Amino acid sequence: MRRTLALLACSSIALVACGSDSGDTASGAASGDGTVVATETGASQETEAPTETNTPDDVGHADSTDAVSTDGSAPDSVPDSVEDAPAPTSPDKPAVGVPDEIPTELTVTVLEEGDGPEAVEGDTVIVDYIGVRSSDGVEFDNSYDRFQPFPVTLGSGSVIKGWEDGLVGAQTGARIQLDIPSDLAYGAESRGDLIGENEALTFVIDVRAVIPKTDPADEPAEAGVPSSEGATEVTSVDLVEGDGATLEEGDTAVMQLVLFRGDNLVALDSTWEAEPIQVPMTEQGFPGLVEGMPGMKVGGRRAITIPPESGFGPDGSPQIGLPADTDVVIVVDLLGKY
Repeated sequence: MRRTLALLACSSIALVACGSDSGDTASGAASGDGTVVATETGASQETEAPTETNTPDDVGHADSTDAVSTDGSAPDSVPDSVEDAPAPTSPDKPAVGVPDEIPTELTVTVLEEGDGPEAVEGDTVIVDYIGVRSSDGVEFDNSYDRFQPFPVTLGSGSVIKGWEDGLVGAQTGARIQLDIPSDLAYGAESRGDLIGENEALTFVIDVRAVIPKTDPADEPAEAGVPSSEGATEVTSVDLVEGDGATLEEGDTAVMQLVLFRGDNLVALDSTWEAEPIQVPMTEQGFPGLVEGMPGMKVGGRRAITIPPESGFGPDGSPQIGLPADTDVVIVVDLLGKY
């Protein structure tokens, strides 16, 4: 299926994670210099810097003008030393204490306890992070200043080995420190001016949510509500009651969804073959979801009927088969929230 949700993400009512040029749903926020990204063979890779409405498919690539550029050079704003570093722009950005000795094996330190299920291979862990050189504490990247957590699917090989191993067992709400030896980071490969050969790395990571692996076989095949034409307001019906935390205004919802055309209930798109998406329950989110989702509990499934003025507008979306002035029904599975 074509990615309707990618279109939603890249419209003026953007979701947290936009789709790429290819139309795929993006994995989430991108790190400043590709620090945690890895290819299938374990080698790091760079990508062309995206536009404002386009993030690359692989997490961990440049999406910020303050990030290390794709040619490996550092911007003028990167400090030469810890003392020269500017004050953090995000109040949530933690300080990082480097280890007394350069790590020769992975060390995981829980700075603040979390709760809930522990992350296992196949789960998606949504994180914010700051990364520094273990040798001197010089920061090379962080996600806090971008105000955009990103997901890591454990076992996918999309991040460095130190993250793959270090995030196993993480719990929602935890703050952890990973001291990573160079062989579990980039080994003999340098990363521009800030990460040299055989460089050990230290990260402090805030775990926003641990999302269990979803099974595409669980994707809803039907909307579960009557067809809709000419709706004048957003309405919702809980198809499955959740038993987890309640989603509130201002939260970010982590979900899988299927979008149905309202008048004939034909499915137009689904996220179930990809990673869960994140949608803020704020004015930056998709209006129909922002209005129809609060009050859901994690683990629940809800059908939300949305008129054009809270959805795709009077023109519809011909690219995905949605005619003008047509209602939509979005069936949402709420997997987590933060």
